[in-house]
Amino acid sequence: MASFRLTRSASRALLRPSLSSSLSIFSSSSQSSSTTITSPHFSNQFTRLSHLFPDYHNSRHHFRVSKENLSFLTKFRPGIVWISTSSGVAGRSGKGDQPRSSNNNNSVAGVPSWVDVYLPRGIQPYAKLARLDKPIGTWLLAWPCMWSITLAATPGHLPDFKMMALFGCGALLLRGAGCTVNDLLDRDIDTMVERTKLRPVASGLLTPFHGICFLGLQLLLGLGILLQLNNYRSSVSYPLNFSGLSQFPLKISRVLGAASLLLVFSYPLMKRFTFWPQAYLGLTFNWGALLGWSAIKGSLDPAIVLPLYFSGVFWTLVYDTIYAHQDKEDDIKVGVKSTALRFGNSTREWTTGFGIASISSLSLSGFNADIGWPYYAFLAAASGQLAWQIWTVNLTCLTDCNRKFLSNKWFGALIFSGILFGRAFS
Repeated sequence: MASFRLTRSASRALLRPSLSSSLSIFSSSSQSSSTTITSPHFSNQFTRLSHLFPDYHNSRHHFRVSKENLSFLTKFRPGIVWISTSSGVAGRSGKGDQPRSSNNNNSVAGVPSWVDVYLPRGIQPYAKLARLDKPIGTWLLAWPCMWSITLAATPGHLPDFKMMALFGCGALLLRGAGCTVNDLLDRDIDTMVERTKLRPVASGLLTPFHGICFLGLQLLLGLGILLQLNNYRSSVSYPLNFSGLSQFPLKISRVLGAASLLLVFSYPLMKRFTFWPQAYLGLTFNWGALLGWSAIKGSLDPAIVLPLYFSGVFWTLVYDTIYAHQDKEDDIKVGVKSTALRFGNSTREWTTGFGIASISSLSLSGFNADIGWPYYAFLAAASGQLAWQIWTVNLTCLTDCNRKFLSNKWFGALIFSGILFGRAFS
């Protein structure tokens, strides 16, 4: 026991100079080699556009790390101290071992995202505003598009890969635009929520003007992709004649694409008025199930696309309710609503019902599309994956909620694989 005490005291004596010298590296290097972006004075023609790039000195939560010390940070593994730009949730009762670092917009020192490593410093806040460092949202938006395009393929043939590439790029841009709108509208709320207070607009790294300019660029690029869709026209038949008009010609692909913007722009407001913003997100995120089919077929087959669409809506209610449990304490404090607060301790039962409805709708859509047997084999595997999420998630553990949420990209991949092989064997 004496030797153990001696070892502890000796180790403390050794750790103090080591830790102080390690921290001194940060201060000295930041003074000597960190890059500073100053406020523009428009002194010459080369500085007129500099106001579009963030002022790092004025950011309330920016933590500067020099390039020379990036390699040092990746190898720095202290046993008693971890340097982070986030305060975590240690101050919350009973949750000190459940860090939010996996959800923060600023990287933990030593674990930088690809945006921090590879993109120029002036562009990084815009990339984080579009959540390019968190691709899960793009996957969740893109999968229903891919399902629909593949389901619309001719039996025995591969899907249209050019159309899939267009929809993939569109999903990336539309998701980025949605995140930008969300951060602009929620900038005051985000400052009060632990998980979101370091987002570029909320932290002051970007101004609302920067965000609006970036939103305009994303929408302009999205319009270019929408115009690439063929000028399909469909005849929509109505059961009754209204003023003698039983046929109405419609450029359905472009109209559906433009209509999705109404959902994207209004979604961030839903949590202020209803406990069901996750349902509205489902209507928004799965719009590609309608658009993908129309882009290939030039029409909508309600018996196929509507069950496919609503299967995605129910799926979204599962994964976004799990996701919302990360913020439920902050949501109560701020005064916004979610299905996590609405369901409370009954969340598992509600999400089970949504999961059953999602799988049932997928089965109905595949049956109406006369798809081959491999689809149902993959659907069974996807059902198991969804059941694993619902029944094993620890809704009081922030890390586990995020882990289950991220796993939904594999659910989407299983459904896509089932449709792909099912069409090949149709």
